[in-house]
Amino acid sequence: MRVVLAEDLYLLRDGMVLLLQSHGFEIVAAVDNGPALLSALLEHRPDVAVVDVRLPPSFTDEGLQAALAARREVPGLPVLVLSQHVEQLYARELLADGTGAVGYLLKDRVFNAEQFIDAVRRVAGGGTVMDPSVIAKLVARPTPQSGTLTPREREVLTLMAEGRSNAAIGKQLYLSESAVGKHIASIFGKLNLPVSDDDNRRVLAVLAHLQGTGS
Repeated sequence: MRVVLAEDLYLLRDGMVLLLQSHGFEIVAAVDNGPALLSALLEHRPDVAVVDVRLPPSFTDEGLQAALAARREVPGLPVLVLSQHVEQLYARELLADGTGAVGYLLKDRVFNAEQFIDAVRRVAGGGTVMDPSVIAKLVARPTPQSGTLTPREREVLTLMAEGRSNAAIGKQLYLSESAVGKHIASIFGKLNLPVSDDDNRRVLAVLAHLQGTGS
C-alpha cells in the first residue's frame, strides 16, 4: 500500500515512516510543507495520504488545504489528517464532499501503533475515521432532533460516527447485532435521516447533521 506522508517535525516524520514501513506500507514520498505535499499527491496518487494539518509556509491549515486541493483533482483520494488539537472545522471541511475515504485523528493517536495503523488502513479502504474526541464534541452539541435520543442511542450514535460496524458496536456495548440495528433504525428515524446499509454513507449523514450545530 503506497503512502504519501506530510509532517514538518523531522523526528515525528521519521518515526511514522518507520512505523508504517514495519506494517508493510510503502512510503512513496515524505514531505515537510504544503506545496511539496500537493505536488507529491498529484504525482504519486497514493493509496492513502497521512497529513499534518499545520505545515509550512503558513503553519495554519496548509496541510489540510493541500490535501483538499488534491482531492478536487483526484476525487476520493484517501486522506488521514493529523491535528494537535480538536478543530471541528477541519472535520467539516474533510467531510464536505461526502465521498468518504477521510480520517481525522489527534496526533497523540500516532503513539498507539495499533490504533494509528488501523485508521490508516480503514481510510485507505474508503472508510471514514473520526477521532473520538471530535465525535464527543459533535454529539455533545445536540440538534433539536438529537435531543430526543436515549442515552443508549447516543452511545450507538457516537460509535457509528467513529466508523464502527454494527458488529463492532455490539461487541463494545454488549449488544446483539439485531439490537444494534434496532437502535440505529430508531436513531435515523429521530434524526429524520434515511436508513442505509452503507456504513460510510450513514456515518457521513449523521456527522453532516450534527455539524449543523456549528463549531
